Amino acid sequence: MKSTIFFSVTGMLVSLAASQPHGPHHHHVKRQAQRKVVQTTTAIAIVDAPQVVIYVDSQGKPVSTTTRNGQPPSTPAPLPNPAPVPAPAPAPAPAPASPVDQQNGSPQGSAPPTQQNNPPAAEGSVSTGPGFKSGVSYSPYNGDNSCKSADQVAKDFTKISGYQVIRLYGTDCNQVANVLAATEGSNMKLFLGIFNIAEVQKEAEIISSAVRGDWSRVNAIGVGNELVNQGTNPGTVIGAIGQARGALQRSGYSGPVVTVDTMVAMVDHPELCTASDFCAVNCHAFFDGKVTADKSGDFVKGWVDKISEATGKTVVITETGWPSQGDTNDVAVPSLENHKAAISSIEEAFSNNVIYFSAYNDMWKKNRPGTFNAEQFWGIMGDAPSA
Repeated sequence: MKSTIFFSVTGMLVSLAASQPHGPHHHHVKRQAQRKVVQTTTAIAIVDAPQVVIYVDSQGKPVSTTTRNGQPPSTPAPLPNPAPVPAPAPAPAPAPASPVDQQNGSPQGSAPPTQQNNPPAAEGSVSTGPGFKSGVSYSPYNGDNSCKSADQVAKDFTKISGYQVIRLYGTDCNQVANVLAATEGSNMKLFLGIFNIAEVQKEAEIISSAVRGDWSRVNAIGVGNELVNQGTNPGTVIGAIGQARGALQRSGYSGPVVTVDTMVAMVDHPELCTASDFCAVNCHAFFDGKVTADKSGDFVKGWVDKISEATGKTVVITETGWPSQGDTNDVAVPSLENHKAAISSIEEAFSNNVIYFSAYNDMWKKNRPGTFNAEQFWGIMGDAPSA
């Protein structure tokens, strides 16, 4: 089941249409670029549809969005736009030069970012955690929000190459087993996700069952997506990290366990990094509204340096990108040209430890004014082959 979250913000009323699940991310989606004090009252209603959750400041300007994955969260993990319950969220995605589909304007059949056009690192690159060159997020959902079949997932991965890490946001839709099968024989490892921290043990068991004892193909495991950014108590998230680590270790996993959150949440709550094996951060320049696409790399790098200084830990960017369609957010303009410019800028700023959002346009999401009608259009390679 997917879940939709309705909320009210002091000083204004935000009305959203239900929607939504890469798990997250999405984002993912997302993002707070400035700290604002927002009072919220949250009520959760469970419906049979995925969702995108939008967080706004007191002036009604979006500061963060996330998508929700398959499992209904007890507390709201990416959603981009980018992850499903989707949780789906988070949240938001890059792309290199490529032909454009004249019907929808999204990049079609493009190669991974420039650095991805180089041969993948030899011998599978890094075994676990930081040190990989680049990755991309993937969500296994059809445009009608149904789960993609194993054959559809396999078809999608015929176009995904050159990346060392694939990020998933949850365990619904048999996505762990399907993506493991689709990437078998490649150098790609998976950054897996436990989306619903109310069901850590259950999701850990699903992951363990899918890998069937071969943990060598897992780069890291994330617990939650942007939960503190959405209002969850940091202590609750830290407790879930410990629970997940214990459950996974009992199944034979000894790799990194982290929580993923926004750049602002990580700076405000460095204890999230302390409890994690490295800092896993979603960071999107587009949602800042004061950064042009060609400066995306500087924006993301600035946050990485700030978080690293505050925590003393290695930082992995788990979502970053730029939409190819949508509405303008001040100086941030969605377009295919800017989409490419943003990815090029990020490539120049980073030689490793970056996961782009996302592999394909997420047509299962719903575009809305609150996220600049860009929710669907972060895909590096345009529409998925299985669409």
